[in-house]
Amino acid sequence: MSRVLRDLFRYNREFAIGIVLLAFVLLISAASFVSPYPPNDSFVVPPDLPPSWPYILGTTSRGQDVFWLLTFAIRNTLLFGFTVALLSRILSLVIGLVAGYAGGLVDRVLMSINDTFIVIPLFPILVLFYFVMRDRMSWALLALAMSCLGWAYDARLIRSVAMSLRTREFTETSIFSGMSMRQILVEEHLPYVLPIVFSTTMNNINWSIGLEVTLSVLGFTDINTPTIGVLIYWANQHTALVAGVWWWILFPVMLVIITFVGLFLLAVSMNEYIDPRSRLSRVGG
Repeated sequence: MSRVLRDLFRYNREFAIGIVLLAFVLLISAASFVSPYPPNDSFVVPPDLPPSWPYILGTTSRGQDVFWLLTFAIRNTLLFGFTVALLSRILSLVIGLVAGYAGGLVDRVLMSINDTFIVIPLFPILVLFYFVMRDRMSWALLALAMSCLGWAYDARLIRSVAMSLRTREFTETSIFSGMSMRQILVEEHLPYVLPIVFSTTMNNINWSIGLEVTLSVLGFTDINTPTIGVLIYWANQHTALVAGVWWWILFPVMLVIITFVGLFLLAVSMNEYIDPRSRLSRVGG
């Protein structure tokens, strides 16, 4: 995997730009650990100040420094996206590899479950989940719910690769040598699907962040945990645009757009690397 990432950074401009953009976002999120203000404290600075040297991104109507508040918000947003992607990758890997390798009844049962999750309308389900769990709604609970709903598309993709690997000679050799199914899937098949897992992980992080921002702006999440969506939610509650406090919305939106573009470029470059023809033309084999 390290060789793949090295080749991509060396030969693929989109991958390099994506890495630089994400490094910038991660640097801002890391600044939250040296913030002079707790994220939920209000009126620690003068309210409604435009961007200036003491407050480079301005202050909010709640008396919070936008820059330091943004560091906490993007850190929690990224952590949310990575958590959802990690949990859903585990589900999609297990189900996709097992279904593709086992075939037969196991494959039909798992794909029936998979197709059920594909057709479920995610947004209405998550809104209903919020109203059911409103008193106990938390950041972690929403991440778990989205993880359980966001694995189906990628599991089918991994299954298609596993089905082709099942007929390869090295798989038959592994069976004759006495390896168990778990060993074959982990040691023989998993390395072949890792580039696909990386690409789908970037897309899944984008999906989960976008959905979290949408739910937070509408107030359907825990509004006491600062995220990009919660930041915009409070700006809307204080009618920031009407009051002329445009920086309260502009900078969070700009930062989340940079995050989306960086993750999208990483996913596109990895998809290009997976295609042998584009890899040979750009990377050279």
